[in-house]
Amino acid sequence: METLSALKMAHMIATVVLLGCALGLGVWVFLARRKGDATAGSRTLQRPRVFVWLLMGLALLSMPFTGWGMVHLVGWPLGQTWLLASSVLYTVAALAWFWLLVRLNKLRKAPGSVGKFTFALALFSFVCFIAIAGLMGAKPV
Repeated sequence: METLSALKMAHMIATVVLLGCALGLGVWVFLARRKGDATAGSRTLQRPRVFVWLLMGLALLSMPFTGWGMVHLVGWPLGQTWLLASSVLYTVAALAWFWLLVRLNKLRKAPGSVGKFTFALALFSFVCFIAIAGLMGAKPV
C-alpha cells in the first residue's frame, strides 16, 4: 500500500505543478499585456521562465508512468471508459502543449505578435488537463 500512496502523491504533485505553472505563466502574460507589453507572449521562454517550462515538461513526462503504476497496482482494467478518455485527452493535450512550446520558441527567435492561435493552443491544453483532473477525481469505478 505504501507504493500506491507514493504513486498517488507523485501523480497529484505532478498535476498541481503542471496546472500551477501553466496558470502562473498565463497570469504573467495577461498582466504584462495589460500593461502594454506586446511582446510578453514571445518572452515566455526567456531565462527565468525556462525553469517553469522545464518543471511543466517533467510533470508531463512523469504522469503517464505514475498513472499506469496506480492503475496496475489497483488492478483496474485499461478498457474502462474514463481511463481511455483521459488517455486520449492526455495525448491530445500533451501534443498541443508541445506545439505551443515550439510555436513560442519560434516567436522568441523572431519577436512579433503572439496571435490568437497561440492563446487558443494554451487554453485548449489547459482545459484538457482540467478535464483529465475531473475524470480522475470522479472516476466511476
